[in-house]
Amino acid sequence: MTGILFVLRSGVPWEMLPAEMGCGCGMSCWRRLRDWQAAGVWARLH
Repeated sequence: MTGILFVLRSGVPWEMLPAEMGCGCGMSCWRRLRDWQAAGVWARLH
């Protein structure tokens, strides 16, 4: 969740997500957001 919020707030590209954040790679965060959006989870969180 931290990585997703960081990218959405800062506007950095997914592939530029800083490794120091400990969130895994940016593409994994992007896939998680995509899956959450498809399942309606993101709408409930947002």
